[in-house]
Amino acid sequence: MDSIDRNIVAQLGLESGLTSEELGARVGLSPSAAHRRVKALEQHGMILGYRARLSRAARGNPSTVFVSVTLTDQRQATMLAFEQALAQTTQVGEAHLMSGESDYLLKVLVREDDSYERIHREVLSTLPGVHRLVTQFTIRTLASEE
Repeated sequence: MDSIDRNIVAQLGLESGLTSEELGARVGLSPSAAHRRVKALEQHGMILGYRARLSRAARGNPSTVFVSVTLTDQRQATMLAFEQALAQTTQVGEAHLMSGESDYLLKVLVREDDSYERIHREVLSTLPGVHRLVTQFTIRTLASEE
């Protein structure tokens, strides 16, 4: 990636819906050259996709809950089974393998029309290998990528 490619990626990171004409004007290229560069970045795996930024209302005014998960053990089979089952859930917004006391940290988004109690009982506690769940509720978000 050269400086123009880095600039293209930065511009698309700020506003993914730019037309080739708008993008080219921002980075100093013709629309066709901007389009070719974007296609090359996509083919080389530098741009993985595009998404819409939705308002909280469109997402069901979710509350954010962080859940520390401790597994029964750290064998590869246990962790793999947990991760595969976790990938099938829709309530978990992010999942991180952690160092320290717990094995995973989950960011759970609880829609306004749902309850964490139900998600805990029917989803999280049924994941394979779960030994312990420790939940922390967000009071207020100070900074967010959303």
